[in-house]
Amino acid sequence: MFNFDEARFLKIQKGAVALAPAIDAAIVDAMTKGAKNLFFLGTGGVAYLMEPAVQLLNRHSSFPVYKDYPAELVLTGSSNLTKNSIVVMPSLSGTTRESVAMLEKLKEIPATVITMIGHKDTPLGDGGNTALVNFAEDDTSSESFYIQALLVALSVMKSRGEIDNYDQLVAELQTIPQMLLKAKEAFEPKAEDYAKIIADADYHMFTGAGNMWPAALYYSTCILEEMQWIRTRPVHASDFFHGPLELIEKGVSLILFRGEDEYDALAERVANFAPQYTDCFTTLAIADFVPRSVSPQMRALLSPAFMATLLERLSAHLEVMRDHPLVTRRYYKRVTY
Repeated sequence: MFNFDEARFLKIQKGAVALAPAIDAAIVDAMTKGAKNLFFLGTGGVAYLMEPAVQLLNRHSSFPVYKDYPAELVLTGSSNLTKNSIVVMPSLSGTTRESVAMLEKLKEIPATVITMIGHKDTPLGDGGNTALVNFAEDDTSSESFYIQALLVALSVMKSRGEIDNYDQLVAELQTIPQMLLKAKEAFEPKAEDYAKIIADADYHMFTGAGNMWPAALYYSTCILEEMQWIRTRPVHASDFFHGPLELIEKGVSLILFRGEDEYDALAERVANFAPQYTDCFTTLAIADFVPRSVSPQMRALLSPAFMATLLERLSAHLEVMRDHPLVTRRYYKRVTY
């Protein structure tokens, strides 16, 4: 595949799956000690990668789960954030400024902190009660974080008797790195065509429902805006018909992400509307590329990881097509702010 290191990719995704026992041990230990709630506290794009797990727990578990901004909680705290809280803090670098500041506050509470990082010898790598280290880089981190967050959610549900096939799902996860690779291979012949759609316009609307919404938000904001300087308007499919639809007209690019969870009916509603009013409507559906050997439940749970793995192929072509490397920044980690 174009500009792709297969061995590196598989090593990173296998590393994420291999964290299952450590994640489960940390969750079981905290729950046994009387944990009352769970906070996902990521900063920036990595926080979006936690949202499918947050949604899964909100919809299928009675355990209280919160997602918040570390930059705000540092200033105000929360009455729900106590010594009986489990806090999951993801950071690829392990040095994210807002998260490091939040970590110091958490030590004062003191909550049980589980960090997910790509580098051990960092403030977040050294600061959690449990540090889950899996080296990754920008082009391989999304799948890794989606997998780790899912494992957290599944462990919480298992410990509360809210899921009866935890072992089966974790066993199937062992096959997922190879399935992600197969999805990439299936998408590769079309990746350049999708990249051209992005490259041909300087403004795109993105939408999705269920766990495709975080995928749409992440790609439009953290890849196209940050790494390609392309203007985007991400909007949840539930909100599309409450304002954003009025922006749809000929020449306006609307890109719809479709997964395989129970919320795809909302995506279908957008798909039925948009082609009537714009000639620049694009759908990207994981069902077209994910191997059928992946179980329906896993396809639904990991739809965002499969979408991320397809989009990496798109981005690999896009950066060359636009002569704009994904590592190019004007301000991020370049100037003081």
